[in-house]
Amino acid sequence: MSANPTTALKEPKSCTSTADQKDNMDDFKVQTAKHPNVGTVPLRTQSDQSKERTSKRLSSESNGTSEGGVGSSTPVEVTALEESFRRFAIHGDTRATGKEMHGKNWSKLCKDCSVIDGKNITLTDVDIVFSKVKKKSSRNITFDEFKTALGELARKKYKEKTGEEAEAEVFKLIEGKAPIIAGVTRAVASPTVSRLTDTSKFTGSHKERFDPTTGRGKGKAGREDVVDKSGYVSGYKHRGTYEKKVNKPTEGKPM
Repeated sequence: MSANPTTALKEPKSCTSTADQKDNMDDFKVQTAKHPNVGTVPLRTQSDQSKERTSKRLSSESNGTSEGGVGSSTPVEVTALEESFRRFAIHGDTRATGKEMHGKNWSKLCKDCSVIDGKNITLTDVDIVFSKVKKKSSRNITFDEFKTALGELARKKYKEKTGEEAEAEVFKLIEGKAPIIAGVTRAVASPTVSRLTDTSKFTGSHKERFDPTTGRGKGKAGREDVVDKSGYVSGYKHRGTYEKKVNKPTEGKPM
């Protein structure tokens, strides 16, 4: 009974701390066995992993997609409009990211999507609106500035409708559209080109390089002097007539 009560109270605490240290050492050995490079690469805590998942979710929502692929926080109409914006923004430019659009592709979008009608909206109106909405120090417009420009054109194109209705009509013209790629340009026939490509009218050394009958090139014979080993004089017009006379068919002649 003479034992100090404070000592009796401290003994369970020291035993508990020793047991906790032992458990921590066991956990450290298990983690070391699973991760042999624990000294070089620090292990991520649970809080760090949760922060990483949160950042991924926020980035996916900002891009208009969800991590599970269920849907998007952005309306369907805006997503379709932004997709068309990106298609036209990267058209003809391999270095474009699709986040900004320059004036040439802006004009092409308005032409291909029938925003320009030649009456209420002309190419001049499109250029003016582009210069109005873009920043002074930039040559491109962002997606938000793009929608602002469409709103300007919509109110001018559909004067009889309200601002929201007019914007909706213009958005429908653009949603889901892609740049129209023109076909191969055909050569236009002209007297000058025909004169330059007509081999029968060539003179001098150029005339000798083409056959006068077919118009095809003679190849090496038209570029170099090839020795004629037929036995005839050069330029002789009756070449081959002697062979025809000698080798006449003898069938039908009386003996």
